[in-house]
Amino acid sequence: MSFQLALPDYTDPDFFPQLAAQAGALLAGEGDEIANAANISSLLFNALPDINWAGFYFLRESQLVLGPFQGLPACVRIKMGQGVCGTAADTGQTQLVPDVHAFPGHIACDAASRSEIVVPLFRDGQVMGVLDVDSPTPGRFTQRDQAGLESLARLFEGSVAG
Repeated sequence: MSFQLALPDYTDPDFFPQLAAQAGALLAGEGDEIANAANISSLLFNALPDINWAGFYFLRESQLVLGPFQGLPACVRIKMGQGVCGTAADTGQTQLVPDVHAFPGHIACDAASRSEIVVPLFRDGQVMGVLDVDSPTPGRFTQRDQAGLESLARLFEGSVAG
């Protein structure tokens, strides 16, 4: 299989629909959670401007365990309810954090990260993990980013369902 990646322009209003189309092409016909998480991590890391980490954590027993990612080495295990990732997994709600230093219990895996967005991932109505994206810029993520990343998370979920 050959895949040609042409990254969309973030300033284009259709950035996230175009990114979703590329993600769909990457995920098509592949059901492996690790392979799909690796490709989505790479796509996000290369397409989103001003980020320093993009990746996945998967729920294993009662904690989140590091999955495929792009960026500096990260925390391997996160307890449910702790930090931004643990809070997203525990509540089942996206966490859009403009200033990680103001987030109670923030876990600093990369000291350069200043803002973060974490989208919970679901399988059969239960949290299976999270999609995590960090930026060195405070206030980097917007409602547009949240909607776009949630849409990509749903594509990922569909690719590994069942």
